[in-house]
Amino acid sequence: MRIVIAGGHGRIALRLERLLSARGYEVAGIIRDPEQGDDLREAGAEPVLCDLESASVEHVAGILQGADVVVFAAGAGPGSGAARKDTVDRAAAVLFADAAERARVRRFLMVSTMGSDARREGDEVFDVYLRAKGEADDHLRTRLGLEWTILRPGTLTDDAGRGLVRLEAHAGRGPVTRDDVAAVLAELVETPATAGLTLELVQGSTPVSVAVKDMAGN
Repeated sequence: MRIVIAGGHGRIALRLERLLSARGYEVAGIIRDPEQGDDLREAGAEPVLCDLESASVEHVAGILQGADVVVFAAGAGPGSGAARKDTVDRAAAVLFADAAERARVRRFLMVSTMGSDARREGDEVFDVYLRAKGEADDHLRTRLGLEWTILRPGTLTDDAGRGLVRLEAHAGRGPVTRDDVAAVLAELVETPATAGLTLELVQGSTPVSVAVKDMAGN
């Protein structure tokens, strides 16, 4: 199985790349800074250079040819302004979904965030961010050629993962480690029966594999 991850140098993406490569998958991570390539190789992933803020749908579709699963884990990141929330968190995600559909990739995982809402009001950067993520999620749901799952983690932490989570349509607000987000994504890669679901994720008491299987049965 070939898996391509947008935002391949992100803190969740690098964790996910390590997990997936350890399971024997062929993993590629899209980055725009060639100096990040060694970090991806260390994680077991092939670095692919592409700037999703300026690339065409056709170019990205070419990169995704032959992929079995794609993951959008890119983000403008903390400290970025409202303009990049739009160009990365919304526009790049929309581009990636369109390119995946054009490349005939079936499985698409979106790393969103708790509180994403295209109708979010307000002009603060965080409002723009939640609106951008919500618009990207809404667009993905219209891509009829994709078997998508949207994952909306709570407040991200760099604490060591516990492998115990709460994964539900409405999990309620709370923290979750990046380790556990990556672990859930790795399980979602292997659980296509979660297609069509939007899931919230926080720390909890259910083992990751069990939590994902429970949602696949709903």
